[in-house]
Parts: sequence; structure tokens; C-alpha cells
Amino acid sequence: MKLQLLPPQLNEYFSDPTVTDILINNATEVWVERSGVLIRVDDLQPGQIDIAVERILTPLGRRLDRLSPIVDARLPDGTRLCAVIHPIAVHGTTAAFRLFRQQTFPLTDFCDDFHTYEIHELLRELALSEHNILITGATGSGKSCLVSSLISPDEERAPTNERIIVIEDTHELVISHPHTVRLESRTATAEGRGQVSLDDLLRSALRLRPDRLIVGEVRGVEALTLVQAMNTGHSRCLATLHANSALDGLHRLDLLTMQAAPGWTLQDARHTVNSAIDIVIHMSRRPYGKRCVTHIAKVEPDSNEGSHHPRLDYLYRTHDE
Repeated sequence: MKLQLLPPQLNEYFSDPTVTDILINNATEVWVERSGVLIRVDDLQPGQIDIAVERILTPLGRRLDRLSPIVDARLPDGTRLCAVIHPIAVHGTTAAFRLFRQQTFPLTDFCDDFHTYEIHELLRELALSEHNILITGATGSGKSCLVSSLISPDEERAPTNERIIVIEDTHELVISHPHTVRLESRTATAEGRGQVSLDDLLRSALRLRPDRLIVGEVRGVEALTLVQAMNTGHSRCLATLHANSALDGLHRLDLLTMQAAPGWTLQDARHTVNSAIDIVIHMSRRPYGKRCVTHIAKVEPDSNEGSHHPRLDYLYRTHDE
């Protein structure tokens, strides 16, 4: 992003590699997340953020006004912007910048301080395995960062001759693999035309000869296409999903699959999901800001015939559970 578009008070935070989010509250308050901790750092003059957002959105052909009071946009440098103006934002314009950092983190960064070696070895094995992996967690828990690290492990044995197709709503994953194809969804225009959904991209990706599919976030009907692809020979797939726990993640994927296939029963959806997903990794953010793995579980369908409730065999659980 060109820093001259921004209020001068914000420039240093966009240039600071330890800052991941810049948040503007009530039109003037400036907060940043630095190394996982939220800090109030500055104040803007009234109207400054409105002018800055207008300058940023104009070249992108996007608008933020009374008819369209909410905007989500990806800037040319990869930064994600979400802004809401008054009166929807009751006390004044609110904006959130999620900064795009061109770096991956070692797998040890996601390990609990008490079990670093154990988790690192397990993550390393999973990164090189044939398993289909679902990564769950809350917003900001480190799901995308972990995906990037699992795709680009610092390992001599990591395969380099596979073709990876990455499907995202917003370009976010940092991948150093030499044969990567990126597809990004597109929202409809103001006239309601031109939308390209994640499901559209996933269906196209299956015809682009993928060795490995990566879905940035599963949240809609693309869930059915993804689990069916996993069940028809596609291995080493990775996807993320918002959920409270590993088990809740599987249940949510069941429901998303059913929504895309109205004629299916819950039992049908569970059987398909359980057959597709091999491993669930759950991420959490600690109160002091560290993002780490709290669950690693293998999905094992119930052995009772006719029952398709998932049973998780926990390979790792954090020490405080």
C-alpha cells in the first residue's frame, strides 16, 4: 500500500513487521495487534480515516457511502480492509486492516511451550503424510499461518513435483512451493453480476489437474464439493474452518455438507465427512497472544454398524485440558 494514502500517524504501524492488525474505532482511536497483543497507540483527527479509505477504494472501483455502508476489499499489496461507516457504526467510522506478511513461520512457533518437541514432530509427520487435514479455530487463532507452514515445510523430504491449487476468498496464504496455482473468488457487482464463488473455483480446480487442493476457508456449499473430491482420490488436501473445537469442526462440516445437499440425511453427511477427513488440528490463541495447536485428532468412524457419529482419537491434547 502506498503510505501517502494513509494518515501519517499510521505509517509506522504498516511498516512494522510485528504488527498484524491495525484497527480504527469510533473514527479516531487507533489500536494495533503487535505480537498477538492489542494496544491502543494513537488518535486520528475526525474525518482522517474517511478520507484515507476513500482514497484507497477509488482505484479499486469500490464504494463506501450511505447506500453501501460496509466494504470488504483486498488491496494490491495483499492487505485486507473492512470498513463500516456511520450510522451503521454508531460512534463513527470503524476500519480494520489485516496486514499481509510475506513470511512463513517454523512449525515450532505453533507448539505449546510444554510439549514443543512432541507437537513439532507430529506436525512434521502430518506435513509429509497423505492425510486430508481440516484445521479449525476461531478468527485470529493462526489457522492460515499453520496452513502456510504445513504446505511449505522446511524439510528435505517435502515433495516438490506436485501441483498445488489454492482457493481463497482473499489472497492470504504464503506459499513458497514452486508449482502453485492461485484462484480467488469474486463478489457480485452492484448490478448483481459477475460473482465467482468458492464452489465455482473448486469445481474448476478439479479440472486443472491438481495433485493437492488447499481451501482457505470452508463456509458454504463448497463443503460438499470438497468432501466429495477428497472421497474420489484427492489426498493431502488442506482446509480451514471456524469452530470451537476439533469435534465441533466436524459437526459444522456435516451441517455445511447437508445445506449443499438438501436431500441428504445427517447420517449421509457424517459418513461422507468422516470418510473424507483424516486429521483435525484445532488452533487457539492464548491470553498472552501466542497462537498454538491445542488438539490433533485422527478421525475414526464409529465401529457400530449403522452409526456414523465421528470418534476422534486424540494424538495430542494441550496440557491444560
